[in-house]
Amino acid sequence: MSRSPELLLPAGSLAKMHAAFDYGADAVYAGQPRYSLRARNNEFSTLEALATGISEAHARNKLFFVASNIFAHNAKLKTYLRDMEPVIAMKPDALIMADPGLIMMVRDKWPDVPVHLSVQANAVNWADVKFWQRMGLTRVILSRELSLDEIEEIRQQCPDMELEVFVHGALCIAYSGRCLLSGYFNHRDANQGTCTNSCRWDYKVMNASEDASGDITRVPVETIQFNYQQALEEANQSFSALGDAPRHPLADRPYLIEEAGRPGQLMPVLEDEHGTYIMNSKDLRAVEHIERLVKIGVDSLKVEGRTKSLYYVARTAQVYRRAIDDAVAGRPFNTQLLGELQGLANRGYTDGFYQRHHTQEYQNYMSGVSEVHRSHYVGDVQGIQDGWAEVEVKNRFSVGDRIEVIHPGGNEVVTLDRMLAEDGTPLTVAAGSGHRVRIPLDARFDKALLARLL
Repeated sequence: MSRSPELLLPAGSLAKMHAAFDYGADAVYAGQPRYSLRARNNEFSTLEALATGISEAHARNKLFFVASNIFAHNAKLKTYLRDMEPVIAMKPDALIMADPGLIMMVRDKWPDVPVHLSVQANAVNWADVKFWQRMGLTRVILSRELSLDEIEEIRQQCPDMELEVFVHGALCIAYSGRCLLSGYFNHRDANQGTCTNSCRWDYKVMNASEDASGDITRVPVETIQFNYQQALEEANQSFSALGDAPRHPLADRPYLIEEAGRPGQLMPVLEDEHGTYIMNSKDLRAVEHIERLVKIGVDSLKVEGRTKSLYYVARTAQVYRRAIDDAVAGRPFNTQLLGELQGLANRGYTDGFYQRHHTQEYQNYMSGVSEVHRSHYVGDVQGIQDGWAEVEVKNRFSVGDRIEVIHPGGNEVVTLDRMLAEDGTPLTVAAGSGHRVRIPLDARFDKALLARLL
């Protein structure tokens, strides 16, 4: 039997922290006010909320890590240690940090406080890990750009250092968060906690040409009408999965992109034989690699998403908990877990850099099993009385739908045969967000989440 790694979930609020723990997380991480990469949409923006979160986590024998992982400009150095004092007094289980200067200051003033190296510091090799271990850090969160084989080599070279990797969530288009788009467009620095997700805006693609000096200019022709899905299907038909077919001649041409809200600001897009690394990345989903990561001996498996929904936190915690428990017990990977994650809002899934080359058969297999258990989040159970659950509706569902009831005590699929409005009149359709309805449900499913199976 393998050793069980820590399952680490995001906590953007106390409610999400509770959900993470209820559904299987061993630890959570939250952003420190002013000094984390999630300065916006953060319920832990007050010291009071942060103190409550840490206290409640410890009361449940769980861990609470505080992200303090900005790269600080001079102005923030003046206040950093002063602002850190009340946070340190709360006794978080570790600080997640990236800036070497800030790490030095914390290590000098509070040498006993555990520090984890943030993924923002881009640790990609075992010598890097050994350096930070020598500096007194207790854990390194490895860069997302590493393969499973590279992670295994780091584990072998650094057997007595805690290693953490991301297994689910949004992927940045830049090298582990080193993106300049937000700062370029809005003067909102991604490494100061104010990223505006510029990579996910609406861009147009335009023809361009490159002159002898390397300058790229727009070709005065009609804007390309680019259909991503169609292009992806055509590419899959034309290119082998391992890249041993000839490149399409149009892949070697330069292109310009223009964001919808900034007409006239044209940026070049260059592609090489490895692909085009700009704009909207798919989301990371590595649940199928949990068994290998457990065997490698990774200490912590991390889910990204402090600004995601409570449903996202609950569902990912439950799915990855099951994947970890199966791997530790030696049970084979349950492909149904892929489909359960498919029901979360996502931009399409990828396993990132973990597996360098997939065969076409593997890709078809992964996409096929993802469709087995597709679902759509539709509501939260607020309470149950006399066999009727009051549901806060999130998305439309109807009598006759198959509903998955998601609960820490175990999930169950029911067919909805009746539904009432708040005033007790019969309904056939729950219209959508903002409504409340009542459905028949066993009392043990109080506070459950509901998903409609597609």
